[in-house]
Amino acid sequence: MLARCQHVCAVALALFLLVGLVACTVEEEACPTGFDFAPAAGEPGSTAVAMSDSRIVGWATEVVSLAIGESVDEEWMDPQQALGPAEGTPGNVLALGRGGHVVLLFDPPITDGDGADLAVFENSLNDTFLELAFVEVSSDGETFARFPSYYKGTEPVGTYAGHDPTWISGLAGKYRGGFGTPLDLADLDCAPEVVGGSVDTASISFVRIVDIIGDGQTPDGTGRPIYDPYPTVGSAGFDLDAVAALHEAG
Repeated sequence: MLARCQHVCAVALALFLLVGLVACTVEEEACPTGFDFAPAAGEPGSTAVAMSDSRIVGWATEVVSLAIGESVDEEWMDPQQALGPAEGTPGNVLALGRGGHVVLLFDPPITDGDGADLAVFENSLNDTFLELAFVEVSSDGETFARFPSYYKGTEPVGTYAGHDPTWISGLAGKYRGGFGTPLDLADLDCAPEVVGGSVDTASISFVRIVDIIGDGQTPDGTGRPIYDPYPTVGSAGFDLDAVAALHEAG
């Protein structure tokens, strides 16, 4: 009898996960393409999080791992610049380089609350020179779930050129310096790592920022190419100012 009950429960769980994955696949395929995403900081409808926003309850406390990509001078390689509150200045940032990434620790963990749960700050000088990165989260530091991302631009972005923030969703770097890109852990409800239980959005201790090489070879979450200013040198790639927690566990 016990073995039969265990079998029934296993089948039920498998069906539950399958139904969830099917629903999520349909939702992802129906991603928005016919309208603009949120505009630049300060404009009506913007979702930008100011570095002084009262919703901020914490900041990254430790750099767990770091892999800096190409074309970064030594002065931009200090991992400590990614910790603590955002400064909103062109300097005092960690440049990830082309394709580089960093894993940050949050103690206490970030949790899924009402609305955005974390915000990532870059150092852009204006509303269009936007260097982009994927954002991924983990409960154990081993398994990461990547936020859904959408990019609507269709043409390469030159070294000193820019692009429209209304083309961008789910990617860090959408806003100018001093304003963070908000991310809602509820957007990961359909991620396989969350559905399968290996990432718990009630307890996120690790955030990984992954630079996107902006030549169009990297796709967004729906397979469209992502462009950002390319090539850049000296402090190439995503320039990380800080990552803020908007909801903490406990």
